Amino acid sequence: MRTTFDKEVDAAYIYMVDNIEKGEAIKTVQLNENIILDFDKDDKLLGIEILNASEILNKESLLSASSI
Repeated sequence: MRTTFDKEVDAAYIYMVDNIEKGEAIKTVQLNENIILDFDKDDKLLGIEILNASEILNKESLLSASSI
């Protein structure tokens, strides 16, 4: 599991798998205005997108995330 953070758009992405290939995420579920889940064809959770990440995640999580 790894996390990336884009400061410009204040969004974090938590990868539940090593890599997500283009087109692999075929189902997206928006839990609320800030949390979006990506699933593959078998309903396996691939990743979690967090918008407004600096307001939701703790500072240590963001500092340890890879910048994109």
